[in-house]
Formats: sequence, structure tokens, C-alpha cells
Amino acid sequence: MDALNLSIDTASTWDVRALLERHVVLMREGSPEESCHVLDPATLMERDSVLIAARADGILQGIGALTVIGPKHGELKSMHTRAEARGKGVAQAVLETLIHHARDTGLARLSLETGTAETFAPARGLYHRNGFVSCPPFGSYSSDPLSIFMTRLL
Repeated sequence: MDALNLSIDTASTWDVRALLERHVVLMREGSPEESCHVLDPATLMERDSVLIAARADGILQGIGALTVIGPKHGELKSMHTRAEARGKGVAQAVLETLIHHARDTGLARLSLETGTAETFAPARGLYHRNGFVSCPPFGSYSSDPLSIFMTRLL
């Protein structure tokens, strides 16, 4: 894969929308409704969000979003890498870009919710390697045995 080009994008871009929709399907297939906190593309973009797209040779490789959920507090949402691009640093690059954007816009904390199932282990590892630690549920979340909540100060 050639060098990644990371840029702010929107859910209305056809390839971003398609990858977000794929992400929604996968999350809904893997979690019962009450434990599935994925946002569809329209809802994601209705919020105070920024979406980062990673492309190589013009082909979308991965996405991630940052939603402001409180004063100086952001939430990572919709982190997803195409299956063919996994293990190649795409998620790391998207996460680093989102962290820099959060700092640049004055956020002091980032939090996230992800699953406890083995399929989420790579995501949990990525977040741990980048300084995220387990925390209690935040925002509108409540305790759920199928969710883990993580946070880090910026």
C-alpha cells in the first residue's frame, strides 16, 4: 500500500458512506440491539462530529470519527478499517489524526466504547497502546457486560 492520505471527509462521500454502512451492518450483526451503540451515517453527521478518511492511491482504507459530547470531552466513533487494509497501520494513522484534531480544537479528554468480544481485541489493543485506559460508562452509556469503556487525557 502506498502512503496514506488522511483528510477530513463527510458521510455523504460515496466511499465513506459505503464503509460506514458496512461498519453498521457488522456491528449490528455482532451485538444484541441493547448493546449495539453504532451510529448510522446520518446520525453520526447530525452530531458535532469530524470524520477522518484514510486513502491510499485514491482508495478508501479506513475511517474514524470524533464527536464532541461535553465541554472539552470527545468520543471516538465509527473506527473501521477495510478488511484488506488491516494490520497495515491504517487504524493507527486515523487514531493519531483524530487525537491531534481533538487537541487542536481544545478537547482535554477522549473516550470510547467498544465491545468485549474477541473480535474487538485488535481495537482494544490499539486503544491501550495509545494511552487509553478502562473507565466507567460515560455520557448516556450505562454498564453493559458486552461493552468496555476507555478514556485518555490529552
